[in-house]
Amino acid sequence: MFMGTVLTPTPRQQAVLEFLEDHSARTGIMPSTREIQQHFGFASQTAAVNHLRALESKGRIRRLAGKARGVALCSALMRERIVDVPIYGRIAAGMAALAEQREEGFLSLTASATGIAPSGKAFALRVRGDSMTGAHIFDGDIVILEIREPRNKDVVAALIDGETTLKRYLLKGTRPFLKAENPAYPDLIPARELIVQGVVVALVRRFRGGGA
Repeated sequence: MFMGTVLTPTPRQQAVLEFLEDHSARTGIMPSTREIQQHFGFASQTAAVNHLRALESKGRIRRLAGKARGVALCSALMRERIVDVPIYGRIAAGMAALAEQREEGFLSLTASATGIAPSGKAFALRVRGDSMTGAHIFDGDIVILEIREPRNKDVVAALIDGETTLKRYLLKGTRPFLKAENPAYPDLIPARELIVQGVVVALVRRFRGGGA
């Protein structure tokens, strides 16, 4: 059987391929040729199209005729990006500020598993307590958080009046407050400050098998 030569992308073609992977992982859609042009500062969209054609000829992507953003990554050749997420201490009311926490180790996860872009900033915290059981976050779980601006109804780690806790971030008008996902806990309304330290994007749970 004839084995063809595997053609390696040039450094610029590899950069375009990585941009396709990162944009797809971050947004769920492929970038347009104009977005590729703007990202790399090409003089025209033709240069972006030429790079896509070269990547297709080298088996890295498939171009889908007649479809906007019609590019598909060849999954057999797609590199899974590994994100090393530092684990800090336990998250509960009264925990010290993150800046004072010591790293307890790292989680090495694929970017697709966490939903975090490879260039994104993330950290992990161990959960203590039962204030978020309604959101299926339990004592002993590890939550993975991305450092970014929160949106209404995100689950966040937040510093509220000097204490850090894991709660639902809600807006009442323009004023934010924190809500537990357990009716036994009250809402937390900041008297002085509310600083979001990270937004939960994933959860890791140890399997606890057991028999009778």
